[in-house]
Amino acid sequence: MRVSILAYDGCLGFEIFGLADLLLVANRISGAARPNSPLPFVVEVIGARSGAVRLAGGASLSVQRAADRTDLLVVPAFDLAGAEGLDDVLDRLSIEIAFIARAGARQPVAGICGGSFLLAEAGLLDGRRATTAWAFAPELARRHPAVRVQHEAMLVRDGDILTSGAISACTDLALDLIRENAGPELARSVGRLGLIDGGRASQAPYVDTALLLQEGEPFSRRVIRRLGSRLSEPYSLNCLAQELHVSDRTLMRRFKRETGRTPLEQLQEMRIERARKLLETTALSIADIAASVSYRDVSTFSRLFTRRTSVTPAAYRRRFRPL
Repeated sequence: MRVSILAYDGCLGFEIFGLADLLLVANRISGAARPNSPLPFVVEVIGARSGAVRLAGGASLSVQRAADRTDLLVVPAFDLAGAEGLDDVLDRLSIEIAFIARAGARQPVAGICGGSFLLAEAGLLDGRRATTAWAFAPELARRHPAVRVQHEAMLVRDGDILTSGAISACTDLALDLIRENAGPELARSVGRLGLIDGGRASQAPYVDTALLLQEGEPFSRRVIRRLGSRLSEPYSLNCLAQELHVSDRTLMRRFKRETGRTPLEQLQEMRIERARKLLETTALSIADIAASVSYRDVSTFSRLFTRRTSVTPAAYRRRFRPL
């Protein structure tokens, strides 16, 4: 399988090298086990423009000229922590977006983390299911309403388009490619050698809504602040709307437009986040933690927690609470 990774100015080097090196490890293991068989992967780092690219961390990277055909084009994410805003980044990468659009018309394409924005700008995600970094998912949904954003999925495959979650999901993508193209046994071997858990299906255990506030619109920030101040109280859309001096319908419409979710979904996310932190930092019983976030029935809380994080409260505490 020929995998072409598109490098461009300001992209995240970890997503390039993390993916490329794991596929290299797969080749090494496969070559040792079957020395007379072809290696499963050919990996190249290409550019849409001539010359070297400057990665987000400042390193310079030489790239190859793009081949006429590849089995998979992979698009890594860009750095949004600098002075550029998202609109500036997308304007600057217009040549790359056009390149991705042309490539997507004839071959499979994968986007890692914020790379999904470039696929969406290229028109490849319209009408499809897709994911991105959990922190960017509301913005992807707002900018591209035709995309069916799976906010917390780790990997989403829709036809010949594959998208992944935040930065380290490049390792999940690598194991998925190995599993699909060279078999599950090789994928397990690479995962064991690289200390990588290949069973991650969701970004939910890592979500921290406080990190979303930096990017939200003023109205959604106001709603989220009010929700955050009453995590232990019963939810009332009508009372919330009255406090914000809008109708119930206007509150729902504006909040969902800005965040991609309903106020109740946001509240549930924040309650689960509070519960996660209590599980990590206290010895409170699960029943007490459930009550502190307005769930009087422990089984209801446990079902919701498990649905949102993919693990039970007890398993989460064992995994994330320091010894």
